[in-house]
Amino acid sequence: MAGGFGGDGVVSERAQQYEYRITGYFVFACIVAALGGSLFGYDLGVSGGVTSMDDFLKEFFPKIYRRKQLHLNETDYCKYDNQILTLFTSSLYFAGLVSTFGASYVTRNKGRKASILVGAVSFFLGAVLNASAKNIAMLIIGRILLGVGIGFGNQAVPLYLSEMAPAKIRGAVNQLFQLTTCLGILVANLINYGTDKIHPWGWRLSLGLATVPAVLMFVGGLFLPETPNSLVEQGRLEEARIILEKVRGTKKVDAEFADLVDASNVARAIKNPFRNLLTRKNRPQLVIGALGIPAFQQLTGMNSILFYAPVIFQSLGFGSGAALYSSVFTSGALVVATFISMGFVDKFGRRAFFLEAGTEMICCLVALAITLALKFGQGEILPKGIGIFLVIVICIFVLAYGRSWGPLGWLVPSELFPLETRSAGQSVVVCVNLLFTALIAQCFLAGLCHLQYGIFLLFAGLIIIMSTFIFFLLPETKQVPIEEIYLLFQKHWFWKRIVGDGEQIGPNGRPSQPDGKSGAQV
Repeated sequence: MAGGFGGDGVVSERAQQYEYRITGYFVFACIVAALGGSLFGYDLGVSGGVTSMDDFLKEFFPKIYRRKQLHLNETDYCKYDNQILTLFTSSLYFAGLVSTFGASYVTRNKGRKASILVGAVSFFLGAVLNASAKNIAMLIIGRILLGVGIGFGNQAVPLYLSEMAPAKIRGAVNQLFQLTTCLGILVANLINYGTDKIHPWGWRLSLGLATVPAVLMFVGGLFLPETPNSLVEQGRLEEARIILEKVRGTKKVDAEFADLVDASNVARAIKNPFRNLLTRKNRPQLVIGALGIPAFQQLTGMNSILFYAPVIFQSLGFGSGAALYSSVFTSGALVVATFISMGFVDKFGRRAFFLEAGTEMICCLVALAITLALKFGQGEILPKGIGIFLVIVICIFVLAYGRSWGPLGWLVPSELFPLETRSAGQSVVVCVNLLFTALIAQCFLAGLCHLQYGIFLLFAGLIIIMSTFIFFLLPETKQVPIEEIYLLFQKHWFWKRIVGDGEQIGPNGRPSQPDGKSGAQV
């Protein structure tokens, strides 16, 4: 059931006829597509490391370098507070949120594969420009091109993975995106740790190596199949049937193919998918998937820690090398957490991970704030024991985030939208996600300077709010076929009052009743 506060999803009789087996073709397609996450992850990891390197600061931000060396009269919280420095990071995300609307058009009309290829090319060009930068303008333009690449990649890859995956393992497959993101962060931190010792051009190597995942994604993308959902949406039915048989490893795909065609018939009737997102029947997807979850994912404070982990650890009294080493440690914890989530999310469900890990994150942030309030002073070096405790607390926080809001922040929105609004919905997801990413990136160091330890209490309060949101409003989506997620809301204790009023349109294009019956029996 989907009512109450959770429960198992409803599945139609036709969905129970779906058959599949894991094939090499399916594995290849998912791994190549998931490389899109490595672009996002590499940039997340490399940005904070580069902005803490002395050679980079001396060349582009000499005032911050001098402030860092002299400490002046500021508390250590304010050592890196500079809006131009944070613009270097956040400009990428502002570019990404704008470009995702262009990505929506490409994804819907030209296919998911086309957006993946465009993203790889743009990211490559941005990496080349950043590595060869001679002034701040070149840095910012390079970041904008990287942002366009991430806007296209983040728009298309989660959709691609969710559409290619069988319902019973969709959670684990979709989280390949989060896994490659985390691996990108880890590799970036390891590279930063090495290039920090190469003077004076080590930072250029860090930024330039972003070309590697872009090249891998482009070359692999040339051999990617399009998703059956996208091919049906484009009217290429015979090709869609062939691809579906290859990725499912069986000829017995009549039931699933019929659901795809039904969903496509509805999609073709929608001339303006963005406007359709605002309709009453799509209200749950809009509130939960397009607005709530992507915004909340950033308001956990996790990306702030990833952006500026080296900076945070330096500000907390660690040396430059130790700071990057600590960042490698935390990003490694993120990779471990993703494997945990991939292994169990389709067994225990999305809601359980959101709520249990949210509790851990709140406790960690409160412990972090209390420790800093008691032990962090003017220009003092933290005692080694306190420093180790802070790293452990941050790692526990990362482990909790890495199996909940990190992967599920992309998985859940990508599986909520019906086909007719899926591309538009994912664009809003990416836009909201990158908007809040950019705002947090732009404001975090200033907030750390002015609120000091209080900023971690602020994030703890926000996690309480978002956990309450999940508890009351999100139905369990594990193992429910992606084209039948809409049925969950017709059974949910709250959303049925909204989507259950009046006539609903099921994926077969015919009216459904409030009990969720629409040709595919529930």
